[in-house]
Amino acid sequence: MKTQPLLDLRMLRRDYVRRPFFGTPQVTRALNDLSLTVERGTIHGIVGESGCGKSTLARIVMALDQPTSGDVIFDGEELFRLKEEELRRKRRDFQMVFQDPFGSLDPRQSVEQILAEPLHVLEKPLKRSEIRDRVVALLEAVGLNAGQAKLRPHQFSGGQRQRIAIARALMTEPKLVVADEAVSALDLSVQAQVLNLLLDLKEQRGVTFLFITHNLAVVDCVADHVSVMYRGRLVESGPAQAVFQSPLHPYTRLLAESEPDISRFGGRSAPAARHAPADTSLGCAFRDRCPLAIPRCAVEPPALRVLQPSRLSACHRAEMLLPSSPNLSSPA
Repeated sequence: MKTQPLLDLRMLRRDYVRRPFFGTPQVTRALNDLSLTVERGTIHGIVGESGCGKSTLARIVMALDQPTSGDVIFDGEELFRLKEEELRRKRRDFQMVFQDPFGSLDPRQSVEQILAEPLHVLEKPLKRSEIRDRVVALLEAVGLNAGQAKLRPHQFSGGQRQRIAIARALMTEPKLVVADEAVSALDLSVQAQVLNLLLDLKEQRGVTFLFITHNLAVVDCVADHVSVMYRGRLVESGPAQAVFQSPLHPYTRLLAESEPDISRFGGRSAPAARHAPADTSLGCAFRDRCPLAIPRCAVEPPALRVLQPSRLSACHRAEMLLPSSPNLSSPA
C-alpha cells in the first residue's frame, strides 16, 4: 500500500500585483497551477533558472507567503486552513535552511542561543539541561563539537556556518527541511561536505528535504526525485538519474547542455536565456526558445502528462525525446 506523501502541492498559483500611481495594475504570475508531491524520507530537487518561481514556492511551502489559489497539504493537513495557533505549533515539523550562511545567523548570539531559539514553538517547554543536550547532540551530528557552542558566527568558516544553520533547522526534529540554494554560496569542496551531510541526515534521521537550486550537478549528487520549473510552471518531473540521463522536455535538455563540461570547451554553447515576464497567455511559455516548437505550442498550453512510469513532461512533442524515438534530435 502506497503511503501518503509528506507534502502535496495542488494547483498552486501566486500572483503579484504592482499598482502604479498612473495606469492599470500589472500582474506577475510567479507560480502557474503548479502541482507536485514529495515522498517521505527522500530528497526532492527543484531546479530552474533564476526567476522561475523556486523561492516563491519555498516561501509558500514554509507558510511565509500565501498562494493566490491552490492547496498546500503537509502531513495530511491543509496548512492555510489551520488556525494561527495550530499553524504555529505545526511549524516545528517544517524548517528552512537559507542560501546565505553569513546573513542567516544572528551575529550577536552564540551558537547555543541560535540553535535553542526555534524550541519556543514546542507546546511543552524543555528544561535548560534538555536544550543543552540537544544542542550538543546536533552540533556533533553536523560535524562540530560541544566546545564550539559558546562561539559566535563570525568565528566560523562559511561551511561551518551552514552546518550551524542545518543544525538549527533540525532542532525541532522536523519532518521536512526546505533548503533554498543552501550550498550556492559555498566553495566546491565545502559544497561536497554539506551535500554529504544532507545525505547522512536523510539516511540516519529520516529527514525529508525539498532541495531548491539552479545547479543540476548539485541535484544530481543528492536528489532521489527532481522537478524542473520554467516561468512558474512545472515542465518535467521524475527520478533524478532518469531525468538527467534522458530529459523528456526541451527545457531540461537545455539546462543539461548548459552545465559546464570541459570536453565541450570551445564548442557551441547552449542558447542564452531570454528572460521575459511570466507567461499568462495561451500556449507554451518555452515556445520562443524551443527547437521543437510547432504552431500548436502558441495556442495550447501543454499539460503535464505521464510518458513513462514516474516520468512526467509538459510538452506536446515529448515523445520525440524518448530514448527509443528515431526523431530524438529532429527540429520542428
